[in-house]
Amino acid sequence: MDVLGGGAEPEEGGSGRKLLRITITAEVDGVRRDYTITFGRYGAGNAAVGYATAKADAPGGREADTERLSALIKALTGREPRERRMKDGKMVVECGGEHLEGFMHYAELADAIRRWLEEMGRRGGRRAGADR
Repeated sequence: MDVLGGGAEPEEGGSGRKLLRITITAEVDGVRRDYTITFGRYGAGNAAVGYATAKADAPGGREADTERLSALIKALTGREPRERRMKDGKMVVECGGEHLEGFMHYAELADAIRRWLEEMGRRGGRRAGADR
């Protein structure tokens, strides 16, 4: 596994929700791809949750793409993400606040994550690190 680059930047979602998009370029099992995980604050607890959708056109299909993305996230954060198969057949990888903490160990991501958490913590009325 080789991580070739990455970055994080805030953006506004279609509903006006403030999101954080983390992009990581990596080669996993000989497949080079740009992986994108989009975090938002959700639920009554205002928890930070990130989602990434596996691509059907990736080598090996959705299942293989999900395995590669999950392996990458675990290698970078030390935590295994949750994998879910949706009713329509899509595969989704889900991350939580513990994954954001792991991503913050990387200089390319740390400042943008910290700013997003601080802003979202103020807006949500909770401590930034009070995630699941």
